[in-house]
Amino acid sequence: MGVPAFYRWLAEKYPMVVVDVIEEEAVVIDGIKIPVDTSKPNPNNLEFDNLYLDMNGIIHPCFHPEDRPSPTTFDEVFQCMFDYIDRLFVMVRPRKLLYMAIDGVAPRAKMNQQRSRRFRAAKDAADAAAEEELLREEFEREGRKLPPKVESQTCDSNVITPGTQFMGVLSVALQYYIHLRLNNDPGWKSTKVILSDANVPGEGEHKIMSYIRLQRNLPGYDPNTRHCLYGLDADLIMLALATHEIHFSILREVVFTPGQQGKCFLCGQMGHLAADCEGKAKRKAGEFDEKGDTEVVAKKPYQFLNIWTLREYLEYEMRIPNLPFEMDLECIVDDFIFMCFFVGNDFLPHMPTLEIREGAINLLMAVYKKELRSLGGYLTDGSQPNISRVEHFIQAVGSYEDKIFQKRARLHQRQAERIKRDKAQLKRGDDAEPQVKPESLVPVTRFHGSRLASGPSHSPYQQKGSESRGRKAARSSSGASVGAAIVEAENSLETEICENKEELKTKLKEVLREKSDAFNSENPEEDKVKLGEPGWKERYYEEKFSAQTAEELDCIRKDVVLRYTEGLCWVMRYYYEGVCSWQWFYPYHYAPFASDLKDLDQLNISFELGSPFKPFNQLLGVFPAASSHALPEHYRRLMTDPNSPLIDFYPSDFEVDMNGKRYAWQGIAKLPFIDEARLLAEVARLEHTLTEEEVRRNSIMFDMLFVALSHPLSPYIFSLNDRCKQLTDKERAEIKEQLDSRARATCSGGMNGYISLCAGDPCPPIFRSPVFGMEDIMDNQVICAIYILPDAHKHITRPPPGVVFPKKVLIILFSPCH
Repeated sequence: MGVPAFYRWLAEKYPMVVVDVIEEEAVVIDGIKIPVDTSKPNPNNLEFDNLYLDMNGIIHPCFHPEDRPSPTTFDEVFQCMFDYIDRLFVMVRPRKLLYMAIDGVAPRAKMNQQRSRRFRAAKDAADAAAEEELLREEFEREGRKLPPKVESQTCDSNVITPGTQFMGVLSVALQYYIHLRLNNDPGWKSTKVILSDANVPGEGEHKIMSYIRLQRNLPGYDPNTRHCLYGLDADLIMLALATHEIHFSILREVVFTPGQQGKCFLCGQMGHLAADCEGKAKRKAGEFDEKGDTEVVAKKPYQFLNIWTLREYLEYEMRIPNLPFEMDLECIVDDFIFMCFFVGNDFLPHMPTLEIREGAINLLMAVYKKELRSLGGYLTDGSQPNISRVEHFIQAVGSYEDKIFQKRARLHQRQAERIKRDKAQLKRGDDAEPQVKPESLVPVTRFHGSRLASGPSHSPYQQKGSESRGRKAARSSSGASVGAAIVEAENSLETEICENKEELKTKLKEVLREKSDAFNSENPEEDKVKLGEPGWKERYYEEKFSAQTAEELDCIRKDVVLRYTEGLCWVMRYYYEGVCSWQWFYPYHYAPFASDLKDLDQLNISFELGSPFKPFNQLLGVFPAASSHALPEHYRRLMTDPNSPLIDFYPSDFEVDMNGKRYAWQGIAKLPFIDEARLLAEVARLEHTLTEEEVRRNSIMFDMLFVALSHPLSPYIFSLNDRCKQLTDKERAEIKEQLDSRARATCSGGMNGYISLCAGDPCPPIFRSPVFGMEDIMDNQVICAIYILPDAHKHITRPPPGVVFPKKVLIILFSPCH
């Protein structure tokens, strides 16, 4: 969805959809931290029933954070995640349900994107390691000391994929965390907690949406349920709209732009500016590792994006006079979602015609308003696109293609000329620093208590190396004891090592960015397509699809149009009903043009549901050989052995087509598509080699439900467990009991579905901590069960009966010029 471009477009076009979150902070009294009482009313004057966490938006920032050094152990990652979830819980304070959804095995349509990302991540990591080694050698030649490299469990972020050992340990850690909070935090006591871990198939956000859709329009469901969904992907906005739930908010961090982080010029720390600097040293973790104090690091602020306000904007925006049919906001919402698929989604490459940064969504909306009368109805009916109307609409968009490409070419030409001019100035030294600095730029030196605080030695106005250390040592020895001078010299050395480390990181980022910039290439990629110049469509199919003759071009174009139209229908079904085919995927790296989408009513489109991959099969489908360490030994050989029958799936290098983009990460990785039949045939020969632990990691499982013993649902779980005590584990696993109407109304808070029994004791008296440094739970008061969704039923794409609409928030100012 063009993150962060879509979110930025939305917030700028419809500013009142976004509201800043009011956060209540923990207080410290006499050195003791008093946590926020989340059982008290929400300071945002908005009480939420359900909080849903798209956990990959939490795992990744904790695995490789931007505002602090990366963790080196999984335990550090888990503790960071616990703090992260605590903060979100304090902001939202759900009264009925907390749903944590980790990405499980994805549909094939998504796996192709995952494969591209993971191959590129491995390639980028290898390039970064090589460049870092060169920089280390350069620093050593200059006599500048650096800390030794530290072994890390988190060096390969590709392990954040279902089936890896990390994801298995993560599930146990989160179960421990849930038990810890339900046992000890009063704000959690009345809340049901569902954990859908990586062994439950489906992407996290889509598991959440399936839960919401399948609760709606069933007995006991409250039509005024207040939902809050946390996640970083812009498609969450579309998914929330697609539920047609009115009281829905998206919670997300405000994205900082460079310069907004509030970093102090004097001490280099986050959280304050130079005027407020007290000269305090950073708190250290490890011998050379300087991590910002958790109380000093600036917390990113959060925002609620309120779906009801976005609906109000769309209602105003799409006012179309003299329509020959009734205006229906719910249909407008569905059509808006569908139109945005043309700009970008995780399952189809975006059309070359439409770039979100060029105002593509504005164009789509303008064309829609212009053409809706002649369409004779809406583009979609719930999850079903009306293919003939879609063709009419997209052909109208395609009529702008020549103008779009010509304008893009002019803008690219201007950009290229400006960048070349800027780089030439830098080479000539036009932007070199002046030799004499004005006094106002010299770092301020100030006293704090009895200690002298000065600007950091990595400031461009100070010298580095042994000369700087010598001056500091000499200064300290005049009037101080020799011992104090030695201590200060040691501290100075340690400080310099840390500063060198930070400079190494900064330089490494600069080098990698420069290398990925197409404008720095000695042999820039030639644009052979030349969109906007006569013959651009033929050249596109020749270059991108290897079409050699006019007949071959026409045949390829027709198949591309068929597969792309299938993709639009698949995505719409996915957003409104869930997976309609686990095996379907778009088999090309490039999309057709808008003007190519014609004769659509002649297409025969249907899907077979199939079944999801097992976790290890997905790992083989998306991992590069560099990440094979995360798979069992025999599976690794399929990726690394030169004689492997699947070795062609794992190229050590691959072409990246810049496709008119500036930076390498924006290009298209031209990887071979996985042949599912070949992969599954080879895996079938290996499954007998798996250990018991590996079999568990490779299994398909269900959501887990946790409640405190004081919760009204706990007696139902105990009762089911007592009735099934004499059964075998296999028989117990097959038992499921529907939450009856009485339980829905009085015990489950309106939650529908089934409960089943988990393996082992549902309420163990002791829960051992799986995280180093955290205490065991000695008197556990939490019970666990398996939770299964209600039976499938049609998603009604309208607000449920009985919903109370919020007050209108928009104040539209009219003026004669409008």
